[in-house]
Order: sequence, then C-alpha cells, then structure tokens
Amino acid sequence: MIQFTLKCTNDHQFDSWFQSGSAFDKLLAAGMVTCSVCGSPEVSKAMMAPRVSKAEKGEEGPKAPKLSAPASPAEQALAELKKYVEKNSDYVGTNFATEARAIHSGDAPQRPIWGETRGDEAKKLVEDGVPIAPLPFTPTRKSN
Repeated sequence: MIQFTLKCTNDHQFDSWFQSGSAFDKLLAAGMVTCSVCGSPEVSKAMMAPRVSKAEKGEEGPKAPKLSAPASPAEQALAELKKYVEKNSDYVGTNFATEARAIHSGDAPQRPIWGETRGDEAKKLVEDGVPIAPLPFTPTRKSN
C-alpha cells in the first residue's frame, strides 16, 4: 500500500491510499480518481515528504490519514449540499434520463432523484421540459 497526497485543479489537497504506484496510474487513467472535496476528475500528485516510521516494538505506529475538511464557506456549502442530496433522494445511476422522463410523464412515482447522464441526454430532457439541474459533485462511491 502507498499513500499519495493528491491535488485537484481547484487547489483542494487530500490524501488517498493505493495498492501501488501503477495502480494509482491505472485508476487515474480510467477516471476513477476524483477530488474528495469537489469531485473534480482533474487530479494529480502533489508534492509530499516521504513518511518514515520510527516505531519501535511496542510503540504505536503512524496514525491513519484524515481527509482535510472543506476549508472555505463555499466548500462547506457544497459538502452540505452533497450530504443532503445523498440522504434525501434516490440515486438512479446512469438510468437518470430514463427515470427523470418517466417521473415527468407520470409513468413512475414522483420522488427526488439524482444520477448521471450524458450531455446530449441532459439537453434533450431540458428541451422536453423535464426539470433537471446539474450537481457540482460526483457520487460518493466514485470518490476516493
């Protein structure tokens, strides 16, 4: 296992563990590494100092890393929004366009949903009068 300090294009810095350096590279190339604060997929390794354990037998080893808390009021508001959406609506994944259209037409029960869709599908929903809005984060299961 290896720990990297990562940084997104919005200057959020966070730590994450990976099986190896090559595993990180593969996950990054597949779009599976995102910012833990804002969900941005544009992540790179940040400068970091090596960690050397000096723990002797019977001493406590290094503690597990903690993700940094959102620093600015805007980041805190985004974190609260994400928490609220995840708690109070159904995640429908990549079926978002189909499910939103079914709810709008009355073929599915009215309820708050969120999920993922392609840009062209979202544009078609808007053109058809289906009320949708983009969310400024990715699902937790796709975050680190």
